[in-house]
Amino acid sequence: MLNSLSIQNYALIDTLNVTFNNGFTIITGETGAGKSILLGGLGLVLGKRADLSSLRDETQKCIIEATFDIKKYHLKEFFNENDLDFEERTIIRREILPSGKSRAFINDSPVNLDVLSLLGDRLIDIHSQHQTLQLAENDFQLKVIDALASNGKLLVDYKLHLATYQKTQKELKDLIAFQQNATKEYDYNSHLLKELEVAPLKEGILEELEEQYEQLNNVEIIVEHLSKGYQLLNEEQIGILNLLSELKIASNKLSSFGANFAALNERIISVFIEIDDISTELDSLQESAEANPKLLEEVNAKLQLIHNLFKKHNAATISELIEIRESLSEKVSAVDNVEADIKKKQTQLAKEEKELEGIALEISKNRIAVIPELQKQLTESLGQLGMPSATFKIEVNSAKTFNENGKDELVFLFAANKGSNYGDLKKVASGGELSRIMLTIKSILAKYEQLPTMMFDEIDTGVSGEISNKMGDIMKSMSATMQVFSITHLPQVASKGDYHFKVFKEEEGMVTNTKMKPLTKDERIKELAEMLGGKELSDSALAHAKQLLG
Repeated sequence: MLNSLSIQNYALIDTLNVTFNNGFTIITGETGAGKSILLGGLGLVLGKRADLSSLRDETQKCIIEATFDIKKYHLKEFFNENDLDFEERTIIRREILPSGKSRAFINDSPVNLDVLSLLGDRLIDIHSQHQTLQLAENDFQLKVIDALASNGKLLVDYKLHLATYQKTQKELKDLIAFQQNATKEYDYNSHLLKELEVAPLKEGILEELEEQYEQLNNVEIIVEHLSKGYQLLNEEQIGILNLLSELKIASNKLSSFGANFAALNERIISVFIEIDDISTELDSLQESAEANPKLLEEVNAKLQLIHNLFKKHNAATISELIEIRESLSEKVSAVDNVEADIKKKQTQLAKEEKELEGIALEISKNRIAVIPELQKQLTESLGQLGMPSATFKIEVNSAKTFNENGKDELVFLFAANKGSNYGDLKKVASGGELSRIMLTIKSILAKYEQLPTMMFDEIDTGVSGEISNKMGDIMKSMSATMQVFSITHLPQVASKGDYHFKVFKEEEGMVTNTKMKPLTKDERIKELAEMLGGKELSDSALAHAKQLLG
């Protein structure tokens, strides 16, 4: 429920602080006194958009703050989902800065207008002329029937299944689109992949092939220098190995004369062994080195292939070509496997559709079952509101697609008089009739679900006398289980309130201020008398006002 409302620097309001109680609260005031300003300020704190024209003083910021008791509204999950601190006594604040920027806070945590609006919808239901048009909307009509049918849990289950179904639908659509697009490129990608798979792509292969190519291409020079090296080592008289052998013999004879000579001998022996090993290696390389034109051609072809692939794929390294090969392999494999994936997804979708269809059917059966009761309640209530011949014709038709709240489309028709043809509500009902129908529907909803605070903005427009008295009784009855506000011009409705506030304008110097105050019993009598007979209070008007207040 709305506990308090504070408004600063908004339109004709300088400062306004007011507290509210549960039950039925009446708000009255002359035309132009500022009731719409009050609703505008409340709308801002509930998430409506604002502009600089809202500021009374354009050099100062506008602040609107409302306090709500929300412990009965089951909103903890909403607060958790939006990372907000849950407080049973929640404070919402809206600020409009002179720059035109707007800020919103829930329990001092900054929020965007979407979050604020979602919360506002669950805290206050403000009925206005615009909202009466909801009577003709399928979603609103279904909401009324679902309340009577106790479809709440089923609808939660349905929406969870619908989200899964829609996700699977999208995944299947994406797979089919992928298949269609990928198939066009499949042959080309397969060709590119085969080229890359034929190429000897591995880390270091380029350097290895280039080295092999240089050796095969220069084999004669290599053999010539290997032979020359071998000869230098093994010449009979002046070969390096022969000379080292004589040096080794001399150092061996010296080794017994001291540790330094022994160490020198060891070093000479090591050099001899290393040179001897080199000689053997030169001989081996010389024997293995031979011209091989065929192998040279093969190595050259591999090198040419790799360089062509570099150019074709705009790559600079073997690693890049390997990455491109792996990517193409994935694309080709995906096309090869997508048919199986599509069949699997189609099977999954068919299963989910069957489950969703079952829940939708159960929801529909419940709706059809309560239609007679809804038609009865509507007819009886409207009869009390001066529409004794009003009847409704409600039909449920199955839709071809799954909607957000089931698979039903409602035909909600109305006839105000006996013998009249049934027609669309907004086309055949007058403004006064629509107001009475909406009030009746809201009162029915209040019996079956926990509605937020209700605020009726002149719902009694177009009615008077005993009908307005009955409308006041209905709102009074609703207030037994919820907080109800009624902005009204009718004394019969105003007299039903547990609390009565008056909105009025007051001139202070050169400035006009809109104010709001709670009325005492005597002030209520005077207010009702003015509503009955005007500013010139007559004894009969005062007596009538006292009678209305009981």
